[in-house]
Amino acid sequence: MISPASFSGEAQPLRIAVFASGGGSNFQAIADAIAEGKLHAELKLLVCDKPQAAVVERAAKAGVPAFVFRPKDYPGREAYEEEILRKLREARVELVVLAGYMRILTDVMVQGYWGRMLNIHPSLLPSFPGMHAVRQALDYGVKVTGVTVHIVDGGLDSGPIVAQRAVELREGDTEDSVSERIHRIEHELYPQVVQDIASGKIKLEQLVRQEQ
Repeated sequence: MISPASFSGEAQPLRIAVFASGGGSNFQAIADAIAEGKLHAELKLLVCDKPQAAVVERAAKAGVPAFVFRPKDYPGREAYEEEILRKLREARVELVVLAGYMRILTDVMVQGYWGRMLNIHPSLLPSFPGMHAVRQALDYGVKVTGVTVHIVDGGLDSGPIVAQRAVELREGDTEDSVSERIHRIEHELYPQVVQDIASGKIKLEQLVRQEQ
């Protein structure tokens, strides 16, 4: 088990891994922020559970090594997570960033990177956790939803909140129109949060302690 993260904001880039299952737009936002000098980090690894996912091609174009696997090739979730952990430790990854990774994590992964793993969710948690968060918000009739970055604790979008940004709902909004605005916010917020962790502005270990 790895202790909660403590990053000093020193000169060395923060070594990160991104987990994704689909198109990889948040992966691309992070890779672009690094390339543009806005994020002092090094993308050491992409972890993807779908060999045909577009994010795999994005990683190849960005020169990022990828561990791509098929869950059905393993006897269970714990087995492939053990292999993922080995890959992360070989790459000396300090922070795991979940970005549309559509697999439920077991204690193997959660405890292995406890306090060092982030997720991004399209609502203002604790409201509307789980799947179809934008649809939930529209169905409920709220006037404001948003984006939350949180530490992964093994529950359903329940870990300590790191950062949030609101998105107003407008008359005539659809799930697609709201999702488009939320994605734009995600692409700004996620790289900024990782940069704030890299610089020491956000201290994950303090957030973890506050929840204990």
